[in-house]
Amino acid sequence: QVQLVESGGGLVQAGDSLRLSCLASGRTAFSSYAMGWFRQAPGKEREYVAGIIRDGNITYYADSVKGRFTISRDSSKRTVYLEMNSLKPEDTAVYYCAAAPQTWPPRAANMYPYWGQGTQVTVSS
Repeated sequence: QVQLVESGGGLVQAGDSLRLSCLASGRTAFSSYAMGWFRQAPGKEREYVAGIIRDGNITYYADSVKGRFTISRDSSKRTVYLEMNSLKPEDTAVYYCAAAPQTWPPRAANMYPYWGQGTQVTVSS
């Protein structure tokens, strides 16, 4: 019902910033989905990063990124963003966006039926 494509990853230095984008396409309205960002580093489980409510501006963050990352969505562009500031080497991971057909964004990865392919973020020290 929805296809997701992430972009914006890259190689940056510690303290730098990146903005990730996730473009959604499909027949179902973008506003029908709560959206989440997850990340996965080599040898680690996929971790929750941030979530945003389906039809509002209420957002949620993992403690590790709170105050540094900002999730937002633009309904006209069918896009969800993750603005990442003050990046740290431990932020290095593949970042994935995900969509769930519900109002509130789950924190568990297995609650999201739709996923993008991921975009690599590498932060050097």
